[in-house]
Amino acid sequence: MHAFGLDQGLALLFGAATALSNAIAVATQHVASTRGGQRLKAWALAVHLIRQPLWLLGWVALLGSLIFQALALHFGPMSLVQPILVSELVMALVVRQIWIHQNIRALTWSAALVTCAGLATFLIATSPSGVAVVPRTSAWVGPVAASAGVAALLVVGALRGSPSRRAGLLGAATGVLWALEATFIKAVTDTIAAVGIGGTLVRWPLYAFVLGGVFGLLAEQAALHVGPLKVSQPFIVIVDPVVSVVLGVWLYAEHLRSGLVSSVLGWAGFAAMCAGVVVLTQSAPETMHGEVHVLHQ
Repeated sequence: MHAFGLDQGLALLFGAATALSNAIAVATQHVASTRGGQRLKAWALAVHLIRQPLWLLGWVALLGSLIFQALALHFGPMSLVQPILVSELVMALVVRQIWIHQNIRALTWSAALVTCAGLATFLIATSPSGVAVVPRTSAWVGPVAASAGVAALLVVGALRGSPSRRAGLLGAATGVLWALEATFIKAVTDTIAAVGIGGTLVRWPLYAFVLGGVFGLLAEQAALHVGPLKVSQPFIVIVDPVVSVVLGVWLYAEHLRSGLVSSVLGWAGFAAMCAGVVVLTQSAPETMHGEVHVLHQ
């Protein structure tokens, strides 16, 4: 059994902070973009949003989530940190209930509970761990090529078909790209720790991180645009940790606890988490609209 140390505790803490920051960013930016109820053209919408403190707060939250994720990945393995980000969906429900005063169905809260229980079971049973491995540049070729190739095939498959099919495939591509982006974030934090910010500017991980982020955002926006959120979101949320575990083992030599009981319990927990995510995203309110009068004061 792997000992639970300070580094793992910090990874859990910063991973949870990442999920909470993402949930706050989505809520604030959605409310800001729909405040007033008017339909604005692109330029007018941009000016309108810049004048919205909530929208700017959303960007602060997004920056915070990036910093928290970088810290989480610095202290802990990808196979521990990335699954924790699934809790963003549960935290978003809490934000909807407390801040926006939406009525959340009992089924949705039950799905949230199953999601959390499944996540906890997976992490406890498999006990993801890793040593301080810094992959050689040549070691990145296989994982990057495989991830990019799978994402490209999914995007090509999404060029045709029903809106739901396209949204699902693009959501899956987004999950793959965000998992790959997590490896770049980890590489950047390791590089900064080793050679400082100045040295990081002349090494490839920083630029891979920027490029990966651009492709991830493009895929995500395409997934959200072509079809319903209740289709794309589960694929994004589920594929990301699955691919992250694979990349963590492949690239960073991370380990999951072996043994029949641990494996069965761990992956049963992961399956329960995925089922909870699907039900949660299908039953949650489709918009952020609710008793939002508090936000207009």
